[in-house]
Amino acid sequence: MGSWAIGRRNALGLLAGLAAAPAGADTGWSDRPVRLVVPFGAGGASDTLARTCAQALADELPGRSLVVENRGGAGGTIAGAVVAQARPDGYTLMLADLGANAIAHEMMRGLPYDPPTAFTPICHLTNLPVVVVVKPGLPVHTAAEWFAFAKERAATPLTYAHPGIGYPSQLAHELMLQLTGTRMIPVSYRSGAEVMRAVISGECDCAIPTVSSSLPFIREGKARAIAVLTAGRVPQLPDTPPIGDTLPGFEASVWNGIVGPAGMDPALVDRINQVFVALMHRPEVVARVQSSQAAQVVAGTPAAFAALIKAEIARWTPLIRANNLRAE
Repeated sequence: MGSWAIGRRNALGLLAGLAAAPAGADTGWSDRPVRLVVPFGAGGASDTLARTCAQALADELPGRSLVVENRGGAGGTIAGAVVAQARPDGYTLMLADLGANAIAHEMMRGLPYDPPTAFTPICHLTNLPVVVVVKPGLPVHTAAEWFAFAKERAATPLTYAHPGIGYPSQLAHELMLQLTGTRMIPVSYRSGAEVMRAVISGECDCAIPTVSSSLPFIREGKARAIAVLTAGRVPQLPDTPPIGDTLPGFEASVWNGIVGPAGMDPALVDRINQVFVALMHRPEVVARVQSSQAAQVVAGTPAAFAALIKAEIARWTPLIRANNLRAE
């Protein structure tokens, strides 16, 4: 109870600070709701995280509201355009992800905004771990065996399922294949659920879903986990080694954060960052994202989030160009 009360007082002070920010920043959060634009439809992991934040703000600060607005489509760039063109006053924010905020400028032509310059990074919220899964009949139990078996099958390549060109799992798969000199045939599906069905049914040989979406099938023996793409082991899959044991230094995850339009006042950015840090450290928020998404809470600084986005652009752009990848 004591830590909750301290957290609430801190957040109250931060929100009071928002109202006292420089006049040009127009930061009166108490005047009207804040829009949190989500680049995907309702019900997915990003939407769940956004609504968790909205509920946490309502619990922490009654009378203040964070309204979730789903703007799915076009690889997240519909939502990206809405936020990029909004006033940088703190009232319009976006739940950032790899697509709309880091790689869309390479994946799509004719965007109405430039992802590297259109947004103000505010707070890296979470990382969702992903895992390599194979169909039960595939005779591999480790990443090393997986790559070796794929090379042996060069004449009849393995197939991997993914939810669309440019999704983190598809890019991670292609980068691993490039690093190991391995060939597999990609097969695109419309959703993560269809990806898992393809592996379970044996329609495809493997995939890289999130831990949260694949965990029930792994536990039931309908799919086999051979490596997580995190730096260390994942609590939900303690017996599954990290991919770094086979590919030293390699890791990848699905990340989410908060950004606003470019040109936000730095003092405003710091205040909003601290509000989200306070929300993400609420015990019920940590418990929910860990239980529903197997996610790691990050809640870092604006500078750290900006550095992550910059690094992701640098990491994936050469791969996208080399493979001439274009969003579907």
